[in-house]
Amino acid sequence: MSDAFPEEFPDAIPAATLVLFRDMPDGPPELLMVERAKAMVFAAGALVFPGGRIDPGDHSLATVLGGDAEDMAARVAAIRETIEEVAMPIGLTPAPTPATLAALRAALHGGTSFGEALADAGLSLDPSSLVPFARWLPRHAHMRIFDTRFYLARLPADAPLPQVDATENVRLLWTTARQVLDDADAGDVRIIFPTRRNLERLAQYRDFADAVDDTIRHPIRTVTPWIEERDGAEFLCIPSDIGYPVASEAIASAMRG
Repeated sequence: MSDAFPEEFPDAIPAATLVLFRDMPDGPPELLMVERAKAMVFAAGALVFPGGRIDPGDHSLATVLGGDAEDMAARVAAIRETIEEVAMPIGLTPAPTPATLAALRAALHGGTSFGEALADAGLSLDPSSLVPFARWLPRHAHMRIFDTRFYLARLPADAPLPQVDATENVRLLWTTARQVLDDADAGDVRIIFPTRRNLERLAQYRDFADAVDDTIRHPIRTVTPWIEERDGAEFLCIPSDIGYPVASEAIASAMRG
């Protein structure tokens, strides 16, 4: 195992991501993804799952909710970012009306803290609706370093249609994991290395329940890819025993940020 990493890295940016499942009666589940604006510094133009940085306000709400502080702050962030980016009310109770959800999203976009916006809307958080799935901490030279926790959630039966925020993200779509992989292989979309590995894993599942069962079989370990030389070529690698069907990719083809 080898890598050209510098001895010291800047502090990782804590982040959280939500993989939202829509089970289908006659096929594999669909996942909600967004296309990042080409002007973004990280993953410009790539398809990703809704998510973003964990804010100080997320930590404040986490202390009220209890449990593991870092995990809870990440759950709060995943819920907040999903509202901001795609207007989906995951992890909220009671289920908000369309008008309440629109007001909540507008307040967040206007700079109101999540806690204050929830109180004004008469809503509470239900972080138990999120299922921990993975944690990735890539360390690549000359790139921002994110420590990202991935969560799974099931689309509520009465959920509204998602709405793109048209700022950081320019398009959203419901699609299967396999379709995104096929589109990326055809050059029609861009996906970064962690997204590709997670999509390959997600493509194995028949439905949300199947995905949850798999997370139980594979306790979460932080994934930090490394570079390894094989037969004169360099590959970006991850552990082969944590649930991912593909554990390496040639550096020449891997999109890292």
